[in-house]
Amino acid sequence: MFSNKVNGKSQGQVSSMTEAQVKSVPSIISVDLSVQGNLASNGEIQVDGNVQGDIKCKALIVGTKGSVSGEVTAQTVRIHGAIRGQVKANSVFLASTARMSGDIEHESLAIEPGAFMEGYCKRVATEAPARTKQAKLERVAVKGQARPTKLDQGAMQQAAAS
Repeated sequence: MFSNKVNGKSQGQVSSMTEAQVKSVPSIISVDLSVQGNLASNGEIQVDGNVQGDIKCKALIVGTKGSVSGEVTAQTVRIHGAIRGQVKANSVFLASTARMSGDIEHESLAIEPGAFMEGYCKRVATEAPARTKQAKLERVAVKGQARPTKLDQGAMQQAAAS
């Protein structure tokens, strides 16, 4: 009658299922809301109001009437409104209505015509492929004799070319 099972599954199984299956709803700072302080989220934040503080999240959307004053760190940032401060993200998109004052560190950057951008843009590339190629070259040299043969040198040149 009072068991810990729901539909034949224990309560622990049900709670972990719902966390994994349910997509989180974005946190919204509405037009009439002003926030002073830092925001942190593992999900998406949409700012249509005013935020004075740093934001760290998975995805940030700044609406056309939204504004952020502070440092932004996220995987994805879409700017339709205003940001004053540094942005660090894998992907950054500035819409035609965007007003960005500050530096951007990014892997991917898209700017629509009409967007205002004042600051430096720095592309930060992932270095994993370069390290892997260097590690392959080092392994070839270590496996070879003290003095590489012509066959080993050809393999190293071929690995460096790929």
